[in-house]
Amino acid sequence: MSESAGTSESASGLSARVVVTPSNGEAETSGYEVRIRPGLLEELPAALRERAPAARYAVISDSTVAELYGNRVLDTLRRAGLNAELLVFPAGEAHKNRESWMDLSDRLLASRHGRDTTVLALGGGVTGDLAGFVAATYMRGLPLVQLPTTVLAMIDSSVGGKTGVDTPGGKNLIGAFLQPRFVLADTGTLRTLAPAEVRAGLAEAVKHGAIADGGYFRWISESVEPLLALDPSATVRLIGRSVEIKAAVVGADERENGLRKTLNFGHTVGHAIEARSAFSLLHGEAIAIGMVVEADLGEALGITEPGTTARIRELLERLGLPVTVPAGFTAAEVIELTRADKKARAGNVEYALLERIGTSSPGDGKFGIAVRDEDVAAALGRCRG
Repeated sequence: MSESAGTSESASGLSARVVVTPSNGEAETSGYEVRIRPGLLEELPAALRERAPAARYAVISDSTVAELYGNRVLDTLRRAGLNAELLVFPAGEAHKNRESWMDLSDRLLASRHGRDTTVLALGGGVTGDLAGFVAATYMRGLPLVQLPTTVLAMIDSSVGGKTGVDTPGGKNLIGAFLQPRFVLADTGTLRTLAPAEVRAGLAEAVKHGAIADGGYFRWISESVEPLLALDPSATVRLIGRSVEIKAAVVGADERENGLRKTLNFGHTVGHAIEARSAFSLLHGEAIAIGMVVEADLGEALGITEPGTTARIRELLERLGLPVTVPAGFTAAEVIELTRADKKARAGNVEYALLERIGTSSPGDGKFGIAVRDEDVAAALGRCRG
């Protein structure tokens, strides 16, 4: 672990804390906390007074999470004497768009929110991205607090400061970097997730192990049953280690000029497959397929250690995730969709490939490797269902 990430855990294993220090030093200069424990939403008022004091708070949530936790959070804030409002948008990746951003911004204006407002993003990755982009752009920037309620958001999207919306051209093509003041990952909220959402979130944890920590990858493989059952201790350990890995990367390269590209393993193909499915595949499901394809691609190019693809595929299958390109998804369609990805440079699509489990492969020291279309097409063919 680098100096950019520090962690502590309770003796019971039911809580963890990670400090994230972005490389540009903008997050309160001393970094921000990611707290991980059941019941943390009840401690939100005290955390806000300490880390993000404001005259007003705008809680942004999607329609599904708002029904589960929106009023609970509002009541908690108001009982503590804090002025809070709940803004709800329709659930689903299809609503992480410019129209929702505009609607939420207009509603903030109509309620006369000023620069003394702090935005609270309550929900999964879609909410964190969208609410974060609202915070980054409203009146040139408001403080942001992330309150993730899914495995995926807790271990990945709530940490690192990426915000944005999707367009017809691709995912997250319009956005901004905005680090949160802090993150509260209340693991008690995971109990309301559908099993498919839990599995999809675990795909990103597999990615973290694959790119940075072979021991963590092995631990996930040994802990499949408790992780799928959301065992409290195993869940906190998983989230804490994944956040440590991401915090170390963000601490070294916030703006994705080098090391942060390693976090894109599985995502170049995965995002294309997700888009081709019209988002009928969950993000983690598409990334699982993308990791298998990109590991196979790396092996075929002589970059990735032989046998790596089989190990990744086997673990993903045990987690109940898809590992083959869906029937009807042609290589030409998927490759064309990769061209809209943010990782394209000078017309070339870059891939974050592995050297072996636990170690990413730097492409000329830049971690992004340009690959020929015919090599990608061949990998897609080998990984077809």
